[in-house]
Amino acid sequence: MTATLKQVAERAGVHPGTASRALNPATQALVSEQTVRRVQAAAKALAYRPNSMARGLKTNRTTMVGIVVPDLSNPLFPPIVRGAEEVLSRSGYTCLIADTDNDAERERESFETLRARQVDGLIIASALRDDAAVREAAAQGLPMVLINRRDDQARLPAVTGDDRDGIEQAVRHLVGLGHRRIAHLAGPSSLSTGADRARAFRHLVAELCGPDATDMVEECRAYAVDEGARAARALLDRAGPPPTAVVAGNDQIAIGVLDVLRERGLRCPQDMSVVGYNDMPFVDKLSPPLTTVRVPHAQIGAEAARLLIRWVGGDSSAPTTTTLPVDLVVRGSTAAPAS
Repeated sequence: MTATLKQVAERAGVHPGTASRALNPATQALVSEQTVRRVQAAAKALAYRPNSMARGLKTNRTTMVGIVVPDLSNPLFPPIVRGAEEVLSRSGYTCLIADTDNDAERERESFETLRARQVDGLIIASALRDDAAVREAAAQGLPMVLINRRDDQARLPAVTGDDRDGIEQAVRHLVGLGHRRIAHLAGPSSLSTGADRARAFRHLVAELCGPDATDMVEECRAYAVDEGARAARALLDRAGPPPTAVVAGNDQIAIGVLDVLRERGLRCPQDMSVVGYNDMPFVDKLSPPLTTVRVPHAQIGAEAARLLIRWVGGDSSAPTTTTLPVDLVVRGSTAAPAS
């Protein structure tokens, strides 16, 4: 027989309303720590499980949150999901994860499916700069927080790493080593990360290396190893002196660059220095270990979850954009240019 909240309250020696508040992470602060421990011990002894459906009928909430990612196989996104899920679960929420596989129609279908499940809100890591599905869901009044990427028009809360500062750290590092012919293999311009990092690169390289240096940019159609390789070949096949260093739009693009350097008998960093972006797992195990910009992905996920919880709880004072600091991690893929 399933234990009831009333039985838990009787065992703990408190009113059922007090027991309910003690078992709900969102209201535990209203109850003394000693009472919370006593109620939790009683619930554990009776194998009590809260009825989320019944709670939802009372609060008009389901305590479910959808997390939409573009590609869960990309090592970038599991830490984001994990960071968000840890915060949400502590507040009594269950996460439903949808993978759009970088497909706009699949993203729209994921939104519709999650809305049909009556989620209380969405954390979205799949947004394009011009994303009709995001704007449509926003117009319907569903609380949403964008993560890692922004939509140019939706004006939704967003949590990102500091892309401008990350690129600046990378370029200043290379300039400090003596590089002046620095190229950028940019991410897709349809994504805010690709556009923002390319814009920051052009601005800083023009300032430090002269306006001609801004021409050394190749755009990748995706954040993928094969696209990094394609763009690297296009860069090396250009007329004129090749770059002595490359700042890649992300680590996967950087790995594509390293593949092409080996393919053409060039050495990293002796012939060309390479900087990645994100500090994915295992890039320190590459040969050479990759210099890259470390982004706090788990913290980004956690902060997005906190923003969403405050919004769902009726707090309209949450900031619209939160930018977290990033750090350059210097490893073996960068060195002074050959004289």
